[in-house]
Amino acid sequence: MSRILVIEDEEPVRENILEILENEGFDAIAAENGSIGLYLAQQKLPDLILCDVLMPELDGYAVLNALRSESQTATIPFMFLSAKTARMDLQQGMNLGANAYLRKPFTLDELLIAIAINIQNKYFITCRS
Repeated sequence: MSRILVIEDEEPVRENILEILENEGFDAIAAENGSIGLYLAQQKLPDLILCDVLMPELDGYAVLNALRSESQTATIPFMFLSAKTARMDLQQGMNLGANAYLRKPFTLDELLIAIAINIQNKYFITCRS
């Protein structure tokens, strides 16, 4: 079972995503801000991280920078989920090393397809290494 970490400061959004993931058979864990999310990522080493951009304490960009700078977490697939929809925002996230950037609001199918692609790519890369 794949473990997915959801880092999202808005409780209703976080709870909705957790419910979706659990209903799809994922082991879902959550953090309400970037600092807690970074800690959980380092401790739990999830198979995928879904992260908001605008959050208290550490924003999503800082979380991704910190994860990519540590060998233990550098290759964890990372997806931004954000209401920041400008092309510049998407470009910034991808330039930092995000694997995907979903604009809120996103559909259930968009979320599940992006998750499937990123988890499949993680295992493909791991098997080929």
